[in-house]
Amino acid sequence: MAELAKHHDIFIGRFSAMASPCELLIETVDEDLARRCLAIAESEARRIEHKFSRYLDNNIVCQINNAGASVITVDDETAALLDYADQCFQLSDGLFDITSGVLRRAWRFGGTGTIPTQSQLDELLPQVGWNRVNWNAPEIQVPEGMELDLGGIGKEYAVDRVTALLRQHAVGTSIVVNFGGDLAITSKPLNRPGWRIGIADPCPDHSEPAQSATEPATTEIIELANGAMTTSGDAHRYIMHKSVRYGHILDPRTGWPAANAPTSVTVLADTCLEAGILSTLAILKGGGAENFLAENNARYWVMRNN
Repeated sequence: MAELAKHHDIFIGRFSAMASPCELLIETVDEDLARRCLAIAESEARRIEHKFSRYLDNNIVCQINNAGASVITVDDETAALLDYADQCFQLSDGLFDITSGVLRRAWRFGGTGTIPTQSQLDELLPQVGWNRVNWNAPEIQVPEGMELDLGGIGKEYAVDRVTALLRQHAVGTSIVVNFGGDLAITSKPLNRPGWRIGIADPCPDHSEPAQSATEPATTEIIELANGAMTTSGDAHRYIMHKSVRYGHILDPRTGWPAANAPTSVTVLADTCLEAGILSTLAILKGGGAENFLAENNARYWVMRNN
């Protein structure tokens, strides 16, 4: 159930979707407008979740993953997402791979526990590899035993879609669209130089995720007037094993987290999709995260535990 509250000169709308707290910060005194914006955002977020979540039945991802190597024809929206995933796979030399979700069968990121054996990963790795998928839009054929997982881009895509819709339906109103820390801004605010956005504390002892884009962060506050921002890292999903921290972002080529990976990478970009892929790949670059982001002319913040 979505909730709307007034806070000084803005309305704050909240609901839950895609296993994340979703929030709108709406710079308006018009409550009817704020309610319409919240309804649009919630409706679109739930539409995308229902269509692309691998946890739900009877959607296109379920159909593809259960096709038994049969050819499936997809709609234009799904084709565009698969084209984007293909582009990310090619440009990253396989570091970003939407077939790598099967690795979750070996990993349980609950803070403590055991790590998989190499033999467990070796059993799963043959089921990973976008280059083995036959993708010729609008038709896709996934080898039997493999599966697609759009979770690596789904939330960022939802933020960009909602932002675009709100720009159409609330022209000139500045709105922060924040889905679990991945966020975008519809337009420059009128009553402030920018929105004050906190970067979540990535320290190992931090136990509560940030619930608000305006919530003060212990690390850094960014004043953002437009564009998008994402943060990738292992603040909430990791395993501590024999004093070694294993983050949940896995190299699809090895099944292991990257060595010497940052604890947190925050990236600013024009869209949430663009920021998200850069922050994710930076984690997978491990010790080379900063060089990778600099080479891509990104505006970024990298945090490490050491």
